[in-house]
Amino acid sequence: MAQRKIYDISIPISESMIVWPGDGKVEISQLSHLSKGDASTVSQIYMGSHTGTHVDAPSHFIAEGREADNLDLNLLTGPALVVDARGFESITARSLEKLSIPRKTKRVLFLTKNSQFWSENESEFRKDFTAITEDGAHWLVSRGIGLIGIDYLSVAPFNNGIPTHKALLGNDVIIVEGLNLSGIEPGSYELVCLPLKISGIDGAPARAILIEKP
Repeated sequence: MAQRKIYDISIPISESMIVWPGDGKVEISQLSHLSKGDASTVSQIYMGSHTGTHVDAPSHFIAEGREADNLDLNLLTGPALVVDARGFESITARSLEKLSIPRKTKRVLFLTKNSQFWSENESEFRKDFTAITEDGAHWLVSRGIGLIGIDYLSVAPFNNGIPTHKALLGNDVIIVEGLNLSGIEPGSYELVCLPLKISGIDGAPARAILIEKP
């Protein structure tokens, strides 16, 4: 039986990575190191809960909402559809109608022009990224989609982030942000996306992979 190909769609965490404006930069230091004669190398990492590839929990925008350590693992793993939205400047309800997402789809990852930013190793934050509008978010909720992923650091437009987040998180839709879908062909895959199990937190970094369908 041939081994199925695995695609890592996560962004590497490093001190030079792009973070959301106002969030703290990533800092990585060594508490001990073999090169210094220590018995082991141990690193310390400082970063925000929404660094790189990460999952938004409802508590990010919804009072009393579910936190990152209590998200549904059945939604974070399973069949996912990568849709080609590179022709859209924003993902609206009208855009979504044109994408022909099949009924009963539970997990949708949007491949947009944003992934080009990662493939070109841009070093500055982009405010003009493709995002989902409020009416687009309501469209996704109405279709019963339980997880959506986007290939930049926010699912919502830069200057208007609250409505989209509230529409999705208020209906327990899991949001995965900061995916790198460059090199990924649109189509059906198996998704595995597991946020770090940190108690009482509004979001958490995750390692996300796509597994080729047999």
